[in-house]
Amino acid sequence: MSEEPQPVVTISASYGAGGSVLAPRLAEALGLPFVDRLLTADVSEEAGREMGGAPHSEEGLSESERAASPGNRLFTYLARAAGVYGLSAPPILVEPEEELRQQAEAGLSGVREGGGAVVLGRAGAVVLAERPRTLHVRLDGPAAARARLAAEIEGIPEERAAQRLAQTDHSRELWVRRLYRADPLDPGWYHLWADTTAFGLDGSLELLLGAARQYLRLGSGW
Repeated sequence: MSEEPQPVVTISASYGAGGSVLAPRLAEALGLPFVDRLLTADVSEEAGREMGGAPHSEEGLSESERAASPGNRLFTYLARAAGVYGLSAPPILVEPEEELRQQAEAGLSGVREGGGAVVLGRAGAVVLAERPRTLHVRLDGPAAARARLAAEIEGIPEERAAQRLAQTDHSRELWVRRLYRADPLDPGWYHLWADTTAFGLDGSLELLLGAARQYLRLGSGW
């Protein structure tokens, strides 16, 4: 990393908290590159569909996967589903978590070397916990309010958004716990935890901009 790294903001967002909208807008406002998440709601939904599609036959699973707990099996499906969206996961997850971590973090190599960015997801608060000039943010809110906001953002019925919420939140939490043995819901990872449903998207963007500028001004400087 260079002696004076560029500023970075990591954003961990519950489903429906507006991370997919706010993170790129924040990057644009701060003049920083945007690094998108890997584990999207679509990936989580695909994994959940695949698990629900063959609960009895367990078709396509190895012997070790059939013997695994539901949580481990879901992680296997998540990795496979994520492969469709750009993460090349090994076909059988017995030992390859280090390989998955390396692949997931490949997009953060420039950030680790000192480049600036707004990073959405990718367990950024955990992976970049020791990086200087880095603000870690968690976006959240009550489940019902997040489902309403997700329905508005995605243009889907609120009932479907509520279903996606449960699956996506569980999948993202499992992903971080499995790859990093860390609890993404631990407030200790974050400098700021905000209920975006209480402020709306425009108000939340103002909040994030103010927090980023103030944090970096009081810290290493912008």
